[in-house]
Amino acid sequence: MKVADAMTPRSAVVSVEIPGVREDVLEYIQERGFSSVPVVTEDGGTFRGLVTRESLIEQPDEDQLAMLVREVPTIGPSASLTELSTLVLETGERRVPVLEEDELVGIVTVTDVVRAVAEDRADGDVAVDGLATAEINTVYRETPLSVAERQLDYANVPYAVVLDADGRHEGMLTEVDVIEVARVVQGETDPGDAVANQDDDWMWEGIKAVGSRSVPTLNVEIPAEPVAEIMTADLVTVSGRTTAREAAQTFISNDIEQAPLVSGDELAGILRDVDLLEALV
Repeated sequence: MKVADAMTPRSAVVSVEIPGVREDVLEYIQERGFSSVPVVTEDGGTFRGLVTRESLIEQPDEDQLAMLVREVPTIGPSASLTELSTLVLETGERRVPVLEEDELVGIVTVTDVVRAVAEDRADGDVAVDGLATAEINTVYRETPLSVAERQLDYANVPYAVVLDADGRHEGMLTEVDVIEVARVVQGETDPGDAVANQDDDWMWEGIKAVGSRSVPTLNVEIPAEPVAEIMTADLVTVSGRTTAREAAQTFISNDIEQAPLVSGDELAGILRDVDLLEALV
């Protein structure tokens, strides 16, 4: 299967043109929840890079798109999903522009590949016990959410499996859960190193970039309620015998990016959506 068969085609990809200004991308990143926006030349053809949430936050005083663009790995439409999977695993990029002679022809994401596996358009027969990660990030159910957010940040992962008083898994806490209940604190007299300007209203709710850790705590207020009140209690799990295809179907149908790997009643690992790409390499 080729990248062209899995990607979102150019006709369905939102992009902005150079020359342009910061405001041109804020609508998409702030109001529509995009993690990044492709930038092309004024004639609508040549790809110049991506403007991401991180680049807007890290350069709060920069208005010109040309200065906000970030270079990213790209791939061609005729490349195989194996080549794409290798690129994603090596670079950590979850959203890869597809170019043909420097012209943007589409975007392909980790979710696109997972969907291809789920729909049996890519190999998914391998069992996930060899794909999952053995290291598991966990948090106690009574931990205040403000503390749990710091634990996610220090662990550099976007999730934690929630454990009860007996050490049994009973839920999942993700960055999205934290974002949904956090609020921006307005009117700080001394924000320190926080980014505090015209973009404060979207700084927190628009900050999550899929696949990366970028969760600031300055200028935001996180409730102190215990994790158990915020977590997703309906925990979706997979077993070692689950195939990559079955796991991909589970991820797509439940709109999740990771699931605990269990052996009986015990945690055995964590399976991330990007781990499924290893089945194609």
